[in-house]
Amino acid sequence: MPGPLDGIKVLDLTRVLAGPYATMLLGDLGAEVIKIEQPDTGDESRNFAPFKNGFSLYFMSVNRGKRSVTLNLKTERGQAIFKQLLAHTDVLVENFRPGTMEKLGLNYDTLKPEHPSLIYAACSGFGQTGPYAQQGAYDMIIQGMGGIISITGEPEGPPVRVGTSISDITAALFTTIGILSALHHRNQTGKGQFVDVAMLDSLVAVLENAVVRYFATGEAPKPLGARHPAITPFEAFASADGHVIIALGNDTLWAKFCTHVNREDLISDKRFRTNADRTENHAELFPILSEIMAQRTTNAWIDALGKIGVPCGPINAMDKVVSHPQVQAREMITRIAHQITGEVEVPGVPIKLSETPGNVDAPAPSLGEHTTEVLTNVLKMSPDEVAKLKQNGVI
Repeated sequence: MPGPLDGIKVLDLTRVLAGPYATMLLGDLGAEVIKIEQPDTGDESRNFAPFKNGFSLYFMSVNRGKRSVTLNLKTERGQAIFKQLLAHTDVLVENFRPGTMEKLGLNYDTLKPEHPSLIYAACSGFGQTGPYAQQGAYDMIIQGMGGIISITGEPEGPPVRVGTSISDITAALFTTIGILSALHHRNQTGKGQFVDVAMLDSLVAVLENAVVRYFATGEAPKPLGARHPAITPFEAFASADGHVIIALGNDTLWAKFCTHVNREDLISDKRFRTNADRTENHAELFPILSEIMAQRTTNAWIDALGKIGVPCGPINAMDKVVSHPQVQAREMITRIAHQITGEVEVPGVPIKLSETPGNVDAPAPSLGEHTTEVLTNVLKMSPDEVAKLKQNGVI
């Protein structure tokens, strides 16, 4: 069954993570994605561990379903071929440092007159404007500059990175949203547009209540470990055999919990009557709850609290995440077969659509795997022309 983006053609000039993740999402939803890579070297993430039979599973995880075409954009012939491919393209995505595409003469303002319906998305560290626009960025740099590290980790502890490349992934998601919005606009008007997404902007956008807390109090929020800054109790506790998370988002759940553990006195305790009281007096409440939570195993708590409707859960390591029955039931781990790696497991598609579901149906490509196919089928080149391009270092 075709996905919702069936018929949309994407020219993908991205590399490493933010851009490739965005184009992967488009591909999962049915778009045809042609990944343009530098001959011989390709996307540098092809050299990132882990590897299986010499093929990068890092690269595999964010480039599945794409077709790889090698093309040297620094050559006149390479640029000419690129422009020919644009005639068959709906969306161009790149994540070079601002100014790179302009130097090649392939920036949006240059391409727009000949391709007015083109949607051109640029995902970069700091965006196309502002004093930092020309600076390069990596996730760790943005996590620091964007403030998320300042609210992550234990109180008074050293800086702690969020355990995934959160600024890359959020930028990818916002880039995808921008592209889909531009496609909707084009459907109505016939006009393409430029989509400018920055990793720093994206991270600031998902800081959530940390920003409003700062403006409300004038004080910069600090790390709180595994607890919520505004809801209590809403954190992890040591159990008899590990850890368990309880998330009591309102006073009704608080009363249910206290009744279950035979501590009704805590319900009427003036320090803990309301969520605001509990949050204000967290330092006094935490040792009381810690003593209670240490009396049972994690699974015992999950079973007991689940029966009375009190939200709770474990802290799963990856082995338990990927084998969890809910994760499996939602097809969030899927298998794809590659000619080099054989069968590998990758995350599935999190967007569930009833009529046009997305799908993971092909692995990541080997470097230049589809160059001949695309040039002969799309641009109608002869085998001799393709051979000459390869001989001249264009592909």
